[in-house]
Amino acid sequence: MTAAANPKPAVALTEQTEQGEQMLVAGVAPVTTRDRLTMMALRPMAPRRNPNASQKPCDHGLFDEVRRDQIDLIDFLNACPATNPNPEHKE
Repeated sequence: MTAAANPKPAVALTEQTEQGEQMLVAGVAPVTTRDRLTMMALRPMAPRRNPNASQKPCDHGLFDEVRRDQIDLIDFLNACPATNPNPEHKE
């Protein structure tokens, strides 16, 4: 008889878990803590309190479009007769 006709049965790989000993499928590795942490790190960020909340607009600093529409304080004070009794007339 040849070895091909009577192959040796493969030794079943097992893993000890909280529920008891479990068999492992050939070619499939168990999920490790490292694998779980990697998957958690690759997920998009979401708020913890309300995961369905939408992101607030970035309307401050360089991206504040409302601020660009406001007049400057110095221009306002120069135009106000109470603070500047002799405003320069630009015509």
